[in-house]
Amino acid sequence: MARCEVCGNDYGMTFEVHAQGAVHVFDCFSCAIHRMAPICEHCRVQIIGQGVEVEGHWYCGAHCARAEGRTGIVDRV
Repeated sequence: MARCEVCGNDYGMTFEVHAQGAVHVFDCFSCAIHRMAPICEHCRVQIIGQGVEVEGHWYCGAHCARAEGRTGIVDRV
């Protein structure tokens, strides 16, 4: 069994996420989101969906990017 790196649960059905050369071990998606999801630099929400990346800065959507002075960003529906 492996131990979740967020909650410490020792669980037989953990899973690994390989990202940017590192391996992370989690027991559930909520722990993975807690550790891995970027945070919007305007409203501070964890970005679970698409998000917007502008020049190395992450935002949850075009509204927050524009609020931080970024231009040319458009949400798609």
